[in-house]
Order: sequence, then structure tokens, then C-alpha cells
Amino acid sequence: MMALEEDKHSLLGTVVAVQANYYQVKLAETLLLCTRRALLKKIGQKVMVGDRVEVVEPDWAGGRGAIANVLPRKTELNRPPIANAEQILLVFALEEPTLDPHQLSRFLIKAESTSLDVCLCLNKSDLLGSEQLEEWRSRLQQWGYEPIFISVEANIAIEAVSQQLQDKITVVAGPSGVGKSSLINQLIPTVNLRVSAVSGKLGRGRHTTRHVELFDLPTGGLLADTPGFNQPDLDCTPEELVNYFPEARQRLAVASCQFSNCLHRDEPNCAVRGDWERYEHYLDFLAEAIARTDALNQQADPESSHKLKTKRGKSQYEPKLETKKYRRTSRRTQQQQLQQLYEDTEDNEENTTSTS
Repeated sequence: MMALEEDKHSLLGTVVAVQANYYQVKLAETLLLCTRRALLKKIGQKVMVGDRVEVVEPDWAGGRGAIANVLPRKTELNRPPIANAEQILLVFALEEPTLDPHQLSRFLIKAESTSLDVCLCLNKSDLLGSEQLEEWRSRLQQWGYEPIFISVEANIAIEAVSQQLQDKITVVAGPSGVGKSSLINQLIPTVNLRVSAVSGKLGRGRHTTRHVELFDLPTGGLLADTPGFNQPDLDCTPEELVNYFPEARQRLAVASCQFSNCLHRDEPNCAVRGDWERYEHYLDFLAEAIARTDALNQQADPESSHKLKTKRGKSQYEPKLETKKYRRTSRRTQQQQLQQLYEDTEDNEENTTSTS
């Protein structure tokens, strides 16, 4: 990281969009299209959306400038690539598509792993009755979250979301087709993001966002729209996973497991294992984390006796078959072996004849 230099001609701004080798930087009420100084490229300093940067040699008439330095980041996400975010606004739909608890749990675990604050927003609340909404509220409170029930279509609780985002850099996340772009259009009417309908066959939406971009909120703050995805990768270790469940953290705050390396499956005197709704989700994600760890170890050890198999979306390891014992010999190999046998036989016959 380069140290900031005192330069009366330099300005501080925020990178709000990145396209190829160009960076759109917001300085007060002005946007400049900037390039990265060669020295930054030489030292390997990347520039990300959300970065606070030092801009030099601004060309106000042409709307151009150059990024000379990048300030130290408070936070950094790789997927999506964004710096200095403070919270995640996780958007799901209650209906159309129907809310899948397992999928929601997966997104929540991914969000928790970023160490950012998590705000859960559930769209299309106008399609459910008050009793159903209270059931969902009670259920999610047991998970450790206080959901905001909204309806973009009926303009319900949009103001509550706006207050939650005020003066913060927020990343919007969630599966496709749940109303993220529609919500952003409500929060920032000047944006006019493209909206896609939900696929009838698949029960999910098409991706409408292609890259990360920060938008100014009228009440202050910045909002990062990110490409939609349906199954975020869980890249944590088996040991880390339990920390991303608020219910498990609550249990570990008042008790401890007998073993320090407890994975909370069938170990004796485990403080986490028990009767809580998402425990089955924990076991599913734990198996996935273990399989991922084993796969990484296998890459480091190609002689491993197991291989990763994925069936119906679930990954598990199976013993490798011994190649020489079980694999059928190819036709080409058989022909080569026959040719070699034929040549060996001819050599033997010639040697026998010459000897006699």
C-alpha cells in the first residue's frame, strides 16, 4: 500500500464503478473517468469499487483524471469485489419464488462469513396474510434475525429499508428474481435498473446485473448492486462454520464443548448439538465444508485414495478404484500388447533357429 503524499493538486474520491482499465470516481458532486497510474500497476495495487482514492491532474472540462494512491481499506470482499462495505442487505422473496429456508440459510451463512452487519429484507409481503408473516417473523427471530417485511409492488416498508441504509456503504445480495433491482429503483428513482421477470419453469429470475456499481442514496450513503446468483459458494473451514450461526454462537456463549476441536456432530458433551431448527442445515454445510477441505488436500496430494463425487447437488468422497485392477484395458492398449507379443514371439523363433 502506498503512503499518501501531500499534494495540493490531489483530491479524494470514491470509486463507484470499474470497467476494464477505467474507474469512475465520485468527488463531491462530480464524476471523473480515471485511469490507474503506472506505478500502482507496477506494485500490484488493485483498485476496487468502494475504494477511497487520491485523484491527481483532474481535467474538469473533459471529465478525466488519474488515480495516484489507494487509501487503506476498512473491509474487502472478493465476491463481489468491493471495498469498505459496512453491511449486507440480503433480499429474498416470500412468494414468487417461494422462500426456501435452506437456500436462505446458505445466503445468511455466506453473509455472516464476511463479518459485515446483515440486514434481512423479505419482499412481496403483500402476498401473505398477517398470520403467515408473524410465523415467519417468529421463526427468523429464533435464527437470530429481525426481518424487515416489504413489498416493492405495494410500497410497503420501503422507508424502513431507507433508514437502515442511511450514511452507509451497503451491498445488496440475494438470489435472482426476488426484486433486488425493483427495490433499488424504489430507493433511488433516478437509477432505473433493468428488471427481469421470474421464470415460470425454474421458479427463479434471470440475472439482470452484470457488474458491481455503487449508487448514491438520496438520504446519504452508497448502495452496491451485485450480480444475482442462486447458490453462493461456502468457502469456510469446517471449524469456522459454527461461528456463522447466531443460534450456535448463543449456545457457545453460555456453555462449552468437551473437546476444543469439536465439530458438533456426534461428539460427547457437545454444547451446540441439539433441538434447533437449523441444526440440520449446519450438518449439511459441514459435510460440504469437509468435502471442500478434503478436495484442497487432495490437490496437494495427488496420490490420495479418495475422489470427490457430486450427485444431485451434494458432494461426498468415494474411494478411488485401483486402475490396474478394475479399469478395462483400452482397445489401443490391447493392440499394442498383441503387437509386442507378436514381435517377442518372432524374436524367440529366430533365436531358436539360429541356435539349432
